Amino acid sequence: MGRCFLSLGLLFCVGGLLAEPKMDLYDFANAVPADLVEHREASTSWEGKGRFRVRLEPKGMWPGITLKAPDGKWDVSDYDKVSVQLRNIGKGMINVGFRFDNPGANGSQHCLQEFIMLEAGERRVLTMKINRKSTPTVKLFGMRGYPAEIGGSTGAGKTVEPDNIICFLLFGHAPKEAMEFEVERVWVHGEFAGKKLMQKFTEENFFPFIDTFGQFIHRDWPGKLHGAKDFPARIQEEAADLAKYPGPEGWNKWGGWAAGPSFEATGFFRTLKHEGKWWLVDPDGKLFFSHGIDCVGLEGTTPLDDRDHWFQDFPGKLPEFQDCFAKQWHVVNGYYKGKQPKLFNFARANLRRKYGETWQETAANLAHKRLRSWGMNTIGNWSDRFIWGMKKTPYFVTFGSRAKILEGSTGYWGKFADVFDPSFAEGIRKSMEGQRGVTVDDPWCIGYFVNNELSWGDDKSLALASLQSPPEQAAKIEFVRQLRNKYVEIGKLNAVWGTEHASWDALLASREAPNPEKAAEDLRAFYAAFADRYFRVIKEEIKAVAPNQLYAGCRFAWVNPVVAAMSARHCDIVSYNLYRRDVANFKLPDGLDAPVIIGEFHFGALDRGMFHTGLVATESQEDRANHYKAYVESVLANPTFVGCHWFKYMDEPTTGRGLDEENYQIGFLDIVDTPYPETIAASREVGYGMYEFRFGKKQGK
Repeated sequence: MGRCFLSLGLLFCVGGLLAEPKMDLYDFANAVPADLVEHREASTSWEGKGRFRVRLEPKGMWPGITLKAPDGKWDVSDYDKVSVQLRNIGKGMINVGFRFDNPGANGSQHCLQEFIMLEAGERRVLTMKINRKSTPTVKLFGMRGYPAEIGGSTGAGKTVEPDNIICFLLFGHAPKEAMEFEVERVWVHGEFAGKKLMQKFTEENFFPFIDTFGQFIHRDWPGKLHGAKDFPARIQEEAADLAKYPGPEGWNKWGGWAAGPSFEATGFFRTLKHEGKWWLVDPDGKLFFSHGIDCVGLEGTTPLDDRDHWFQDFPGKLPEFQDCFAKQWHVVNGYYKGKQPKLFNFARANLRRKYGETWQETAANLAHKRLRSWGMNTIGNWSDRFIWGMKKTPYFVTFGSRAKILEGSTGYWGKFADVFDPSFAEGIRKSMEGQRGVTVDDPWCIGYFVNNELSWGDDKSLALASLQSPPEQAAKIEFVRQLRNKYVEIGKLNAVWGTEHASWDALLASREAPNPEKAAEDLRAFYAAFADRYFRVIKEEIKAVAPNQLYAGCRFAWVNPVVAAMSARHCDIVSYNLYRRDVANFKLPDGLDAPVIIGEFHFGALDRGMFHTGLVATESQEDRANHYKAYVESVLANPTFVGCHWFKYMDEPTTGRGLDEENYQIGFLDIVDTPYPETIAASREVGYGMYEFRFGKKQGK
């Protein structure tokens, strides 16, 4: 093929029907010319047709290779997915990243990216949906995803312009040992369905595009509500379904395994390692696996400012819906950042229309019945106090650590708290005092999550942030005190760090960061002390008030081994939010052994009127259901986990939530309170037999 590594593969089925279209980007039929491959702490070799060998060295944070488009770019506009087939030829498990790039890609923008875990000798295919950069023909704002009918983005997360793909990358993340694998093929495939939806909408014929229930007007789908007259039939249909599936046999009132082995009954939840697997134990002493869901309650508010013409027959004009308005006091990012937009809660309005004046009590009781019927036994993070306070389903509670911030820090959700400032412990203490008489000593309360998805950075970041803070920052004062105790004389520190501070007071006044490599030993030591204090103080304050509840950590999204170790040292349960296809190969770093719970995971699809799949995209509701079952089974099969919680109970608003524009199809219910039957069937299938599955017995309803 010479310099061209592109070949169009169109296959025909029996009877002459056209199979899915596909195009090879690299099939490795020939050796790759040297000018098309870049190496970063890596080496490559061609081992014959279809075998391109890669070795990544255990150096740096991101060793890898880049393979360029032979003609400068690929146009993959007609295709829906990109896949790479890999084979692990090493002796241990590896985690390989694959990135698909536009010009200017940096890992966060102008690219697609995903990782795949491979056991020794394993051959697998990693497939990513080609999520397209949104170029709407109609002006919209305040949403993460936009309707395909106007050229909106499809899928989840990062996006690309498919007509200008210039390369792809294969890489590792800070490997401790060399990684060796073969790349056998890279190709695009599947017809891009979005082009079939494209219509000639204009500003005149597109608006309004949201109906009185908060649904998209310009599309129909199974389950769409066509009028309030449909509510009675839906109530009856669900009632019949819940009666048919009242919940798993063999569960006790907590949702623990009544038919399983018995242990000491303490009257509260606790952790236990039994036969090599971590478990929770319920108040009656029975094994408990926390299969749950977050945000049980209402979260359907969407901004109204500058959007009056978006909504048809807006319910907020009627007096019975005046309690559906709210205000967004803090916006993380997007169109409304820096503003405080007025909000309307379509979910609340729909429940009032569906259940009448007693809607709140009816919906709350129904939530408990639904969870049990769906094979779930836990109310997860950010759920409605009115619901978990009914004491019918075990629950977790969350709160934050309000304290003086570490000025030099950064983070997606905000700056880090200064854990050395007295306000840090005081804030936790105040939050816990507020739990007296509510969750403290309540046997239905499993425990507490404190904070969420903090920006821990690398193992020097918070130490550097402390040095870049003002001189009155408590963390900085403590860091300088420790340095002074170690070096005594400022000149000795200057010699190690390569700095020229005139005195210790001058170091305290300076907001310049030292060379992170020269100061690495001291930075890492203070970072570890910072992380240790964070978890230790929180645990002390929780246990001082609620010794019978569990401390379930801070729900890691970004974490390094130092922080994970500190969490395992102080937390009763370590928590992660793991948005992946499965967690079969998840392990705590550095041989740590502690119970772990997944605080968030989800999948979404675009076949029910929504514009964004959430963080992990699937093809359809059927595919979403299959992913759900596979994910939960991978959790059950992993001895580290004691539970997993889906995010979230109800879809996010079609037009985006006020906090950060998310409008994900990630609910067990849609915006009009109609269950997604496919996902619920999968939840029942895995939930009803989860104890037998985890214990090694045959699964079944």
